[in-house]
Amino acid sequence: MSGFFGVVSQEDCVRDLFYGTDYHSHLGTRRGGLAVQAESGIQRTIHDISDSPFRSKFQDEVGSMSGRMGIGVISDYEDQPLIIGSHLGVYCIVTLGAIKNSEELVRAAYEQKQIHFSEMSGGELNPTELVATLINAAASFEEGIARAQAAIKGSCSLLLLTRNGIYAARDRFGKTPVIIGRKSGACAVSFETTAFPNLGYEIERELGPGEVVFISQNGVEQRVAPGKTTSICAFLWIYYGYPSSTYEGINVEEARNRCGAVLARNDNVSVDMIAGIPDSGVGHGLGYASESGIPYRRPFVKYTPTWPRSFMPPIQATRELVASMKLIPIKEIIGGKRLLFCEDSIVRGTQLKDTIRRLYEYGAKEVHMRPACPPLVFGCPFLNFSRSRSEMDLAARRAIKELEGHDAARLAHYTDEGSADYSAMVDRIATRLGVTSLKYQTLKDMIQAIGLSPDKLCTYCWSGCDPSGQFVQLGRP
Repeated sequence: MSGFFGVVSQEDCVRDLFYGTDYHSHLGTRRGGLAVQAESGIQRTIHDISDSPFRSKFQDEVGSMSGRMGIGVISDYEDQPLIIGSHLGVYCIVTLGAIKNSEELVRAAYEQKQIHFSEMSGGELNPTELVATLINAAASFEEGIARAQAAIKGSCSLLLLTRNGIYAARDRFGKTPVIIGRKSGACAVSFETTAFPNLGYEIERELGPGEVVFISQNGVEQRVAPGKTTSICAFLWIYYGYPSSTYEGINVEEARNRCGAVLARNDNVSVDMIAGIPDSGVGHGLGYASESGIPYRRPFVKYTPTWPRSFMPPIQATRELVASMKLIPIKEIIGGKRLLFCEDSIVRGTQLKDTIRRLYEYGAKEVHMRPACPPLVFGCPFLNFSRSRSEMDLAARRAIKELEGHDAARLAHYTDEGSADYSAMVDRIATRLGVTSLKYQTLKDMIQAIGLSPDKLCTYCWSGCDPSGQFVQLGRP
């Protein structure tokens, strides 16, 4: 995932831009960048943040930056923001999302015989540069953004900084949020509303799917009207959204509390305590404990002063090391106890398996696992949710392959929560993890806990279905 923040102010905007972008650090993995429109032109800085926090890399530089408009980004892996020169003028651009048909779009661009792209390390194309190329083929920014979004399979939200203001665009089907905030003398645009309160902004409104607005000293002007289909990613509330953020009027922490409460209502296991796998499992665990009346405890504490978040390092072995080192067990709480953990999800299950093993080593009598969402059966075609390059990295898909003897074509049977195939898959995952019991949230209960209409939520990774109809999952009846 990625996150961005932009601001237009009557005064210098750099402080708000710096901290607003920093509030997206939980979404990023490899790169961070800032750009401001100064009197002399665009000032830009980009850093690798895979080994240290965003703030530590940028705090010494922002003092030399100045301007009343700027954009910032925490990025998956590509360098951003990019400074682009075109017939539309010089501008700066950041994007978030995933372009799944990039090869097709590049071939079409090359056919014009006047297009070239810069390479990233490893020979990979910078997707933000591809988006800029699509925009530049049009007669205006508005037309170019709309054309780019229509051509992209996947998703693309963006901020585009010009001399006169910032264009903000939400992806075509609203997979990710783009939210406008306002305070006296300034207007901001953000992925996370978490960035607003401590900077003094109030939520003004959310952009609709495919909507494009222009933010300037004169205010916010709609340039492209929103589409009719909203298909926002449900994982915002389950996993990668920050607890204090709100999307579509629904707060993340409250949704997680409701997810945990539903898990508790559907459970009858007898345990001594409830816990949450830090950090995103905590909200679910608190909801379970409150509903069940079973005390919430912390068998693990998270040591964050020196250990970065576990999904930052690019090497899997390093991520596993970070995950194991930062969670410190408390033997006095674990020993001889029956523990129930709420977790946001089980993706690969590699780190979770190691965590469960350590609990038993510290004397746990039983370990029960309750994920707040159904098994992940399909890879996400819309966002860079996971580093996994293959669906077969998913714990559910590995279990299905073991049961079928091959990569099953009848995957729909394993998404039916009442089927024997589903039960066999869950049992296989439980055995691999080494838990006493494993019970997933149902899709219906998860949607109900989030509180948004099912026809506005993307649940593709669990069901293979999506309101936008952009992708068709093979193997479904």
